[in-house]
Amino acid sequence: RSSWLLLAPLLTPPVPLITAPPCSLCPEGAHRFQWIRNLVPEFGISSSHVKVLSSPAEFYELLKVQIKTAKQRVVMASLYLGTGLLEQELVDCLEETLEKSLQAKESSNLRVSILLDYTRGSRGRKNSRTMLIPLLQRFPEQVRVSLFHTPNLRGLLRLLIPERFNETIGLQHIKVYLFDDNVILSGANLSDLYFTNRQDRYVLLQDSPEIADFFTELVDAIGDVSLQLQRDDTVQMMEGMVHPYQGDKMAYCEIANRRVMEVINSARTRQELLHTKTFHSSQQGSSLLSQQGSQASGGLKPEPDTWIYPLIQMKPFGIQIDEMVTETLLTEAERDARIYLTTGYFNLTQAYMDLILGTRAEYRILLASPEVNGFFGAKGVAGAIPAAYVYIEHQFYSEVCYLHQQERVQLQEYSRSGWTFHAKGLWLYLAGSDLPCLTLIGSPNFGYRSVHRDLEAQVAIVTENKALQQQLHQEQEQLYLCSGVVSSSTFEQPNRYVKLWVKLVTPLIKNFF
Repeated sequence: RSSWLLLAPLLTPPVPLITAPPCSLCPEGAHRFQWIRNLVPEFGISSSHVKVLSSPAEFYELLKVQIKTAKQRVVMASLYLGTGLLEQELVDCLEETLEKSLQAKESSNLRVSILLDYTRGSRGRKNSRTMLIPLLQRFPEQVRVSLFHTPNLRGLLRLLIPERFNETIGLQHIKVYLFDDNVILSGANLSDLYFTNRQDRYVLLQDSPEIADFFTELVDAIGDVSLQLQRDDTVQMMEGMVHPYQGDKMAYCEIANRRVMEVINSARTRQELLHTKTFHSSQQGSSLLSQQGSQASGGLKPEPDTWIYPLIQMKPFGIQIDEMVTETLLTEAERDARIYLTTGYFNLTQAYMDLILGTRAEYRILLASPEVNGFFGAKGVAGAIPAAYVYIEHQFYSEVCYLHQQERVQLQEYSRSGWTFHAKGLWLYLAGSDLPCLTLIGSPNFGYRSVHRDLEAQVAIVTENKALQQQLHQEQEQLYLCSGVVSSSTFEQPNRYVKLWVKLVTPLIKNFF
């Protein structure tokens, strides 16, 4: 029964789309990507504020330290919060920090806002909700827990589709963790695997108040159109808000679109004003320097050498910024440029596949071998998902060979004993450069789900700074070192055998995983 339900067509409302800007990339290094600020806010920062992390343990320890030292705000958006001992330790850290803030002499300013997915966060008797209810009960004025419910799961479909399968319809997939003015962008969820042996990517943006404000406002906007967890484990919408699955779908999606686009556009306007003000200040500073000598230079803020662009993708609400920017980057990459693209779930959209196969840049695509796929060894139908990914990979590889593109487009499989692989994003190396000047990092997997079903966010980090470029290059190298190049013999191995029923079913359900 559920198999038929999975194939039910889910129509999104006709919300007006943004059109891509005309893109002619200029030759002066990192600034060739400034066209992105026509769509989203541009945050110029010093590269010294950016730190690339490499391991799950480092990520987990940083989360705990940041929670313990937070004074004003803790904002965490994730797919779900796990229920193990490591996750409980995070909750204990939050409780301890909130307790300290209550005992402070001045009235407490600390606010904690957590955004999770409703279906994933409600799975099982012990779940994300039961983990967080004690915080809501103890600190009702300071803690907010929002559970996003996709508007596409409604009516008879919602009643009949079983738990776990209902997560295929659409999710809150954004992963951002911020503490005062420090922001961590990642693809990792708040679960013990992501703190121990599930490889992902993580970047810390330190002392970046404008970026922290933006993501706080974004999480607040999604939170406002989400179900609010109550102290008795019930949920309710904010007063006056259209319900995601009981109310009118078109009205709900229009409100959500408006709320999110308000955040993006107001931040963009703020940053443009700031940029103009900074430009005029630096011009005045330059004339002062020429008149008064080098003594004046001490008061000037250093020019940013790194730019952060938040890319949002929420197709259910008609927001397709990340898709647009990603397609433009793939389209405009020149001959001899190199793009290292990684995804834990290799299931590229047709548009992305066509661009990779039809453009001039070199591609090195890193994906999970079956053994490090997160679904490897799962029970029931989910256990066949790694085989479905093998089938999709084989089809793409065959297309590469048919077009004689094996030299230009290379597939590599991540393999590491005792680990699973969840890293996603890309690194862009301009022609003639040994270091990347741009990376994309965040939640999207470049697949159908990321583009069409789920709520996603990542950032484009563009930098002229050699030390930060070196950090990004080392991150890329470290991931690719654990991989082997895919060839035709790869698919002749016994563990790559794909059963006939999987081959038949995969084209029908590939848009759901």
